[in-house]
Amino acid sequence: MNKTIACNIKKLRKTVRYKQDEVAQTLRVTTSAYSNYESGDIEVPYDVIETASDFFGCDMTVFFEENDNVDAMILASTFHLDGMTAEDVVEIMRFKDIVKSYLKMDKIETR
Repeated sequence: MNKTIACNIKKLRKTVRYKQDEVAQTLRVTTSAYSNYESGDIEVPYDVIETASDFFGCDMTVFFEENDNVDAMILASTFHLDGMTAEDVVEIMRFKDIVKSYLKMDKIETR
């Protein structure tokens, strides 16, 4: 399972063209720790998966998927960090969380 998460977190990062240090900073971990998450050397803590989910704008289940289409599961709205402050990134993550919650509610209502 750890290798699946590692592969998917790396695939998500590359899909949105971020550097490891950019994602690490947003997740509030060291670049070394993040690099170890991507290589599967260290298990990714639940709270980091949760924050990464908000950052990448995807459901947490995406990290556990064992298929080649993980990047297709990312929400259409992705942002690059150039010129953004840490506060900007946090606000974007909050907005993505609102969108994800709305989509979940909409899915429940259509059942």
